[in-house]
Amino acid sequence: MSPSPVLPDERLAAGATRLAASHRGRFCAETVQRVITDSYERLAVTARVTTHLVVLAERLAAERLDALAHAERLDALAHIEGAPGSGLPRVLFVCSHNAGRSQLAAALLAHRAQGHVTVSSAGTHPAASVEPVVAQVLTEAGVPSADAASPKPLTDEVVQAADIVITMGCDDVCPVVAGRRYLDWPVADPEGAPIAVVRTIRDAIDAHITELLDSLPSTA
Repeated sequence: MSPSPVLPDERLAAGATRLAASHRGRFCAETVQRVITDSYERLAVTARVTTHLVVLAERLAAERLDALAHAERLDALAHIEGAPGSGLPRVLFVCSHNAGRSQLAAALLAHRAQGHVTVSSAGTHPAASVEPVVAQVLTEAGVPSADAASPKPLTDEVVQAADIVITMGCDDVCPVVAGRRYLDWPVADPEGAPIAVVRTIRDAIDAHITELLDSLPSTA
C-alpha cells in the first residue's frame, strides 16, 4: 500500500476526516486524503483569498468524491441485468473560466429544478473569482446569489459522473466521454460586460434551461 500523501496544510486534516467518515465503506482514508490534497493544490493555482482555500478544497473534494462514487455505481449497475436506474439526472456545465456563463447556468438550473437534478459546473482554466455582476443578475431573477459557487477546475470525476455535459465556450479543450449527452450553448461571455448585457446573457441561458428541463421527464 502506498503511503498517504502529506497534507499541504494541516487544517485540511479535519476536512479529510469528515469526508472519510461520510464515505466510510466506499473510499479509504488514503484516497480521501489524495483527493483533498489534489483539490487544494489545483485551487491554489488561481485562488486569491488563501484564508478560504481550505474550505474551498474540502468542498471541491466532496464534489469529486460524490461524482466518483456515482460513476462507480454506474459501472457496477452496467453489469447487472435489470438493475435500477442511476437516480437523478446529473448535469455538468463547462466553460473556460467558470466565472460567468457556467455559473449562471448552474445556479439557474439548480434553482428551477428544485432538487430534481444534480448540478455542477467547472472551468478548463478557472478564474480566481466569479464575475461580480453574476450574483447581481441572479438576485434580480430571484435566485439566491449564494448559488453561485467559487470557480472550480474541471476534473475527470465530474465528467465521468455526468449524464449531460453542456459546454459554453471552452472550444476543443472540453473532454469527450463515451455515453454522455453533449450540448453546446453558444452564449456570449459576460466577462467585463455591462450589467444590461449580462442580463441578456442570463435570459438567453434561462431559455436554454427551459428547453433542457422539458427534455428531462424526471424533473416534471
